[in-house]
Amino acid sequence: MLLDHKTEQIRLTLTNNINKKKMEKFKQFLKKISPITDSEFVDTIFYFTEQNLKKGDFFVKQDKVCRNIAFILKGTLRVYYINEKAEEITSCFCTENNLTTSYKSFILQQPSNIILQAIEDTQLLVINYENLQKLYARSAVWQTIGRSVAEREYIVMEQYASVLNNETAKEKYLRLLKEQPNVLQKASVEDIASYLGVTRRTLSRIRQEISK
Repeated sequence: MLLDHKTEQIRLTLTNNINKKKMEKFKQFLKKISPITDSEFVDTIFYFTEQNLKKGDFFVKQDKVCRNIAFILKGTLRVYYINEKAEEITSCFCTENNLTTSYKSFILQQPSNIILQAIEDTQLLVINYENLQKLYARSAVWQTIGRSVAEREYIVMEQYASVLNNETAKEKYLRLLKEQPNVLQKASVEDIASYLGVTRRTLSRIRQEISK
């Protein structure tokens, strides 16, 4: 798609404002989903902005409509909800080189029932709902990416349900150790125990058993 000169200048300026190393990381992520040319990528990055979160900052709040989806350049987000006993229940941890959002809230534009919070200083590339719809409308590549991301999220949710029903706390801990070892260094003991569905004392026992 040809762009007028002024629009092209704006796009290149915005692209240059995002560190090239960060852009390359995002480009490689997208290429794993669907082939994307350099010109298509430049057109894509125009719709994204950088967002920096400090440890403890929220990306998505419960009962608020999620307006953005993010690619994590650096850092970690905890995904959790608050149950009927006012307890925080951790469902997963989102790490760098992945897309994240409150998918149901974002897609349906309705209040979120989950919370996304940074557990360390985190750098994001963010696109809002309206701009993503524009990308879908103008880019066949992004139609493919959007469909693929939706399919992957469905698979992740099914896997999570299976883990919840079939894995013991120790098995969940070992999987976390294998798949996201850095999370164990960054997340609090309370958050890890919440993810495993155990008390801090039980988590301590699991760690002692594994270290033997």
